[in-house]
Amino acid sequence: MEKIKSTGLVYGVEDKPDLGTTVVLGFQNVITAFGGLVAVPLIISGIAGFGVADTAYMVSAALLASGVVSIIQSKSFGPKWFRVGAGMPTIMGTDFAFVAPAASVIGAGGILGYFGGTMLGALLEIVLSYFVKPLMKFFPPVVTGSVISLMGMTLMSVAMGWAGGGFGSENFGAPLNIGIAVFVFLVIALLNHYGSRRIAPAAVLIGAIIGYVVCIPLGLVDFSQVASAEWFAFPQLFKFGVPSFKLEYALPFVSGYLVTVIETVGVMQTLGVVTETKLSDERIAAGVRADGFGSFIAPFMGSGPAATFSQNAGLIPLTRNASRTVAIMGGFIMIVMSLFPKFATLISIMPLPVLGGAGILMFGTVAAAGVQSLSRVDFNNRNMIIVASALGIGLGVSFVPDTVAQLPGILSGLFSSGISAGTIVALLLNIILKEKDETAAA
Repeated sequence: MEKIKSTGLVYGVEDKPDLGTTVVLGFQNVITAFGGLVAVPLIISGIAGFGVADTAYMVSAALLASGVVSIIQSKSFGPKWFRVGAGMPTIMGTDFAFVAPAASVIGAGGILGYFGGTMLGALLEIVLSYFVKPLMKFFPPVVTGSVISLMGMTLMSVAMGWAGGGFGSENFGAPLNIGIAVFVFLVIALLNHYGSRRIAPAAVLIGAIIGYVVCIPLGLVDFSQVASAEWFAFPQLFKFGVPSFKLEYALPFVSGYLVTVIETVGVMQTLGVVTETKLSDERIAAGVRADGFGSFIAPFMGSGPAATFSQNAGLIPLTRNASRTVAIMGGFIMIVMSLFPKFATLISIMPLPVLGGAGILMFGTVAAAGVQSLSRVDFNNRNMIIVASALGIGLGVSFVPDTVAQLPGILSGLFSSGISAGTIVALLLNIILKEKDETAAA
């Protein structure tokens, strides 16, 4: 990996902070991703009709699998021909791209059909990882800059939903929720800007803890869920039985894995920018391979497919911490949390406005990193069209996803995500629109 222009990281990719700092920053990584980590297993449990005990196990299994795969992705293992993991600071978790097909598969083959189908589909992503390198020539700066910007912009709706108290909640948008989000936002911004070298990287964690504590006397934290959770739970392989390996259960997940490949390439490129590291095509391919490998082994533990989380890409430039040692520690923390349901529940009941205040800064920072990347692009007519189209369609799909919901077959899956839709448009236009000598045309 080659270093590029520095923008002031406190800890680089290869830096190893002291143990105390590593634990604190690793915990910060987990907290900022926790909502995404537990949301999908809760949804899948609901689709499967699970009771409280099985639902709790699914959440613990998701944390266990996410921790294991995060370590693999961040550390990088294996021989050159089957290198798994990009060796970049990454948090992995279950992905929403697989929720829609999961509903139909679980309806036909139950939870074992879901696990078997995702395992077979994961083999497709592993195969596709070997074709990432030749595809990278289609990702010039005008495409990657658009994708990075789009990644931050599309996630902003998630952050605003958190800030309001969670879409669908009875008090969504209540002044109290907005006030908490603003308070946490300001605490993190001030700590990040004025804090010392030790305080600034942990600004998100400190802000979240302060916001959490403030919410307790306001009656926004329900500790009864913590009291009812188990103290300790052993992981179990194939708790629900042996997965059902049928092609009919795998086909619905194909579009989800194609979307995951596209998004993971975008996340890896974003990580390269925010960690000030020039990633080789082989590293990016190994990152995609880790997604596929993680999705294959996750059902062994009782979890769904694993994917590279984009939230972490926003945390890095904001906290100026790019140490992969910290991300690996985050993986170990998730594994420990999976063994102690009470501890995991204590984090999961954090009021959403607290996460919203942090999310606005994190995701906004990703969008700003994309704008910074695009500032180095020559904005001629061709590049302007590519950027405008990628952002316009990507944001449009994110704002009004029902517009593409009735597209036939695999197209519906590929364009269901604003990030994948914008990336596909940028890639296609980059191929279709040829460079031309605009001075001669003038």
